[in-house]
Amino acid sequence: PTALKRDIQSEKHRLINKTFKSRVRSAVREFETALTARDQSSLRTTLNEVYSLMDKGVKRGIYKPNKANRTKARMAAKVAAVA
Repeated sequence: PTALKRDIQSEKHRLINKTFKSRVRSAVREFETALTARDQSSLRTTLNEVYSLMDKGVKRGIYKPNKANRTKARMAAKVAAVA
């Protein structure tokens, strides 16, 4: 019974993590769209959204800290190149 319960819990968490990663990818796409449009206000908003989601992902154990830092650094560099 314990193994079955663990399977059920793992499946629930897998779906939750899948949804969260999808939200992150959508936020990154919005950032890329704002980047190509060179819209400064939406660029800052979407950048903050991605930062927030990546930090939450690290806190929840979905992403490793280095992946989040690498992603955020690359986005910051793109913003600096545009500005």
